[in-house]
Amino acid sequence: MMLTIVVIEQDVAMRTLFCEWLAAEGYRVQGRGARGGAVEPGVHLAIVDLLNLPMQGAETVRQVRNIYPGAALIGISTQLRRTLGADAAQARALGVGALVGKPCTRQELLAAVVGAIGVAA
Repeated sequence: MMLTIVVIEQDVAMRTLFCEWLAAEGYRVQGRGARGGAVEPGVHLAIVDLLNLPMQGAETVRQVRNIYPGAALIGISTQLRRTLGADAAQARALGVGALVGKPCTRQELLAAVVGAIGVAA
């Protein structure tokens, strides 16, 4: 089964790069410039830019969870100095599989994805 990942990132270049990296690993990838409002079932992982992590991170995570029920979630943010795994206090508090510092390397993003949902089909 091919896993579906949604990348929600306002920066077109960053969104395109993340989508290319993930597609090259065998994932079905959809890029979005902003969160939608309608529920979208069938998504295995949502990667979302947490623009204002300290102030609105939890609310953004809640909204994304409502749109993609059952999907794993990874947050990305320029407000992080380094990537934090699911066991980090900040990731646990938000209920995400990882918090990835942006910019990140391909290896950092892919490791977070594998940690959240496993290897590509």
